[in-house]
Amino acid sequence: MSELINNEQKRKELLKHMILQLHEGVAPDAVRTQLVRLLGEIPYNTVVEVEQELISEGLPETEVLKLCDIHTEALKGAISQAGAKTPPPGHPVHTFKQENKALASVNASLDGLYSELGDKKDDDDAADIFLKIHAHFNSLMDVEKHYVKKENLLFPFLEKKDITGPPTVMWGKHDETRGLLKTAQEAFSSVTEIKADEAKSVVELLLKPASKAVEEMISKEEEILLPMCMDELDDREWYDIYRQSDEIGYCLFDPEDVWSPEGISVETETTQPDDRITFPSGGFSTKELLAILNTIPFDVTFVDKDDTVRYFSQGQERIFARNRAILGRKVQLCHPPSSVNIVQQILDDFKNGRQDKASFWIEMGGKFILIEYYALRSPQGEYLGTLEVSQDLTEKRALQGERRLLKYDREGD
Repeated sequence: MSELINNEQKRKELLKHMILQLHEGVAPDAVRTQLVRLLGEIPYNTVVEVEQELISEGLPETEVLKLCDIHTEALKGAISQAGAKTPPPGHPVHTFKQENKALASVNASLDGLYSELGDKKDDDDAADIFLKIHAHFNSLMDVEKHYVKKENLLFPFLEKKDITGPPTVMWGKHDETRGLLKTAQEAFSSVTEIKADEAKSVVELLLKPASKAVEEMISKEEEILLPMCMDELDDREWYDIYRQSDEIGYCLFDPEDVWSPEGISVETETTQPDDRITFPSGGFSTKELLAILNTIPFDVTFVDKDDTVRYFSQGQERIFARNRAILGRKVQLCHPPSSVNIVQQILDDFKNGRQDKASFWIEMGGKFILIEYYALRSPQGEYLGTLEVSQDLTEKRALQGERRLLKYDREGD
């Protein structure tokens, strides 16, 4: 038996045979027991190779997709990470893992809310807890950026190395998860009152399958995909992924570390003398424009015509916390479920041309905050997006009389 276990080819043949057993309907628990008993721990690269070989030998990718959840469940905990490389902070794999950690935290909170809901009597009011679950699902929707980075930045490098099976199967699982999350979001629409029995049904039928799909994808990445990618891709390829990741954005995590791979000429961002943006009334270099946007005494956030957050200013004293994880995210998902209907109404009124501005003011932490939304339009009236401007007016409201002589507000100047 030990000869069988230690022989790599025999190991692969046995694993392939067991996956085909699953395909033929053998219970996952029985197969998992066989796997653990005969193989002990299975190297992650063996799982990838077997999956690729099954596709190459004619098993349709659609069938492999159907089997993916089953054989992942059967192999759960049995896949060895021995020899797996550890990525440094800032490396794309480190970022993927931190994003997974954030998603897992959201899922853990959801499990707690599911349990709390389960303890309620069927005729109890469940609106408050359902609203909390909704807020956590808004966070889960951020997984889209995580998946897009894999599909558009990571998978192409694997395909160049003729590793096509795992990316194809995983992309299919992405789409399944997207569908489940979309259905889950639809379940929350227009819910203002809900009893516990109805909420429990929604959780079991629609919400748990969606959150579980996100959780299972984390396992697939951590146990198989990411260790394999660390082996297959070199630093130059990872650096290409690293440089392009900002364009897509980050999932519930804003990487702060700069990754500079050793032995690779790292390109730095520089402003060229002719790097100017010209307008009818003048122009700026990009460096000057950035300084202006970060110096103006209010926060600015730009949401494009498709309701996607594309930019926020980074002044020294921000009113509302922002980080790069919101870039590329739908603005509706950046607000609490209790206020998203107001955000949606503003966007609809701006798009339809009914309104051009909406204003709110609040007291927050002893400060008087003005929040204004402006519709951005082209000279022809085309809707281009929405500008959110937040300003602390506490000191300005307290001004009295006049100041006509020079006096700096900062002492000692």
